[in-house]
Amino acid sequence: MHIGSFFLPNNVFVAPMAGVTDRPFRQLCRQFGAGYAVSEMVTSRPDLWASLKTSRRANHDGEPGPIAVQIAGTEAQMMADATRYNIDRGAQIIDINMGCPAKKVCNKWAGSALMQDEPLALQIISAVVEAALPHGVPVTLKMRTGWCDAEKNALSLARAAESAGVQMVTVHGRTREQGYKGLAEYDTVAAVKAALNIPVVANGDIDSPEKARDVLKFTGADAVMVGRAAQGRPWIFRETAHFLATGTHLAPPLVVEVRRALLEHLQDHYSLYGEYTGVRSARKHIGWYVRTLPGGDDFREHMNTLETAAQQLAAVAAYLDGLADMMERLPLRLEACPELETTP
Repeated sequence: MHIGSFFLPNNVFVAPMAGVTDRPFRQLCRQFGAGYAVSEMVTSRPDLWASLKTSRRANHDGEPGPIAVQIAGTEAQMMADATRYNIDRGAQIIDINMGCPAKKVCNKWAGSALMQDEPLALQIISAVVEAALPHGVPVTLKMRTGWCDAEKNALSLARAAESAGVQMVTVHGRTREQGYKGLAEYDTVAAVKAALNIPVVANGDIDSPEKARDVLKFTGADAVMVGRAAQGRPWIFRETAHFLATGTHLAPPLVVEVRRALLEHLQDHYSLYGEYTGVRSARKHIGWYVRTLPGGDDFREHMNTLETAAQQLAAVAAYLDGLADMMERLPLRLEACPELETTP
């Protein structure tokens, strides 16, 4: 699997998710086998580049390459400027966001709203490709199947993007109108893959190794992108990559491995956000980890009352130590609620 000159170790990617795929989470997913990770959406507005929020989203300190930055905006020149700005700060791949369904994004005609205006979308794509070309930086595109069921234009937009120089297209199998409701459909992804010569990535509802296999087979896509299923379950990447390569399943992680990964993730999280914001924004990550575990609901309620990093770390460590003592070397089946593996 290649994006431009970059060779990727496998074809199981982590999807960019606003408020989730910051640098600590991307690094965690890569440690657990993700072949590729894209940053959270970064605004193209230059007046916001120096803001704390944007600077955190654009932080790639210590992150292994390729460094992929997703940008969003509504004006071609501004998007071109954002491309150069992020390349100057280490971006090795630029991803254009035409897939975000959030109202606060679409109300400004960014994200998937751009799919309603193909001429503007193509102006933006061409401007970004032109800005990235002198630096040898490939440009990719992430989009939905269309604005609504009656306006599914992913195929025409993908063809035009390829002609403009985009080197990979990701299609989430829902319309903007759907948001995250209902089921993703993959007929559109298959049609895009059949029409393009560049890599195509399938996204939407990929929550297990078997689902990844089935979607790849049905669509012919070159890779899959996992989003919400990775929240609290980052080992889904190594499980899926292993299953796709061998047809066999890896054992679920042991409690001790989950403990180490979560505590390291929290430390990295605090270092990026600082203690006050870090403790509060870490609560959702902790909640995702424990949501299917014995006593997880009660622990989450307790954890949400804690105000310091030290308290939060100690509580997480004590909770997982208790689980380890209770199950002693039995691997957790975290994807079942709350069943545990019974084979040592």
